[in-house]
Amino acid sequence: MFNSVQYVRDICKQRKIPISQLEKECGFSNGYLNPKKMAKIPYDRAQIIAEYLGISANLIMTGEETEKAPAETGKRTERNDVLDDIDIAFYGEFKALSDDQKATIRDMVLVMRKRRAQSNK
Repeated sequence: MFNSVQYVRDICKQRKIPISQLEKECGFSNGYLNPKKMAKIPYDRAQIIAEYLGISANLIMTGEETEKAPAETGKRTERNDVLDDIDIAFYGEFKALSDDQKATIRDMVLVMRKRRAQSNK
């Protein structure tokens, strides 16, 4: 099983970034990224760490940088991006849901993103 905490620690070691500094600047408690306490970083925290390190959250969650498939028109759409993010947040279980359940979750995420964008203006 992939250990996202150890992966982040390894990146920090390569870049000579103290773990305590990353934890502090990302707003986490001291010792949060302890591989003995946790192996998988929650997606919302992975996004914060990814932004701090300048990498993708998917890389933190899976250890792999995957290229998102283009939409049928050849362009990426917000809906496609949401599907990829949702699947990562559900640790791959999103694909097992029914089409109606997927549509409901996708729509909820889009609404939440739009609200967040409006509140950040």
